[in-house]
Amino acid sequence: MQNDEKKSTKLFRTAGSALNNISFRTNQYKQVVQKKIDLEALQKRIDQLHIELGKVVAEQYHAGQRDLLASKEVSRLLEKSTSLRRSAELLKEEIELIKNEKTP
Repeated sequence: MQNDEKKSTKLFRTAGSALNNISFRTNQYKQVVQKKIDLEALQKRIDQLHIELGKVVAEQYHAGQRDLLASKEVSRLLEKSTSLRRSAELLKEEIELIKNEKTP
């Protein structure tokens, strides 16, 4: 009788451990997917910003301005691009950290 109880206890512990592992991995996957969605949205914003930057540069060039980097609008767009790129790098790092987390 005690042997059956020990087997049952061991089975419940094993099942509980498996459920904890599955729960952890599911949550981990959910976090990674959400971060990748956020990263994709950020990359689209960066692409849109580059299009806007190209338009501004072309307009200013055709208007006769030759020192395009001195333009406040160009500088503002470049700073924003730099900021968004940093954010994208941080998201990539977060994704890797989540992926490398070990089951508690």
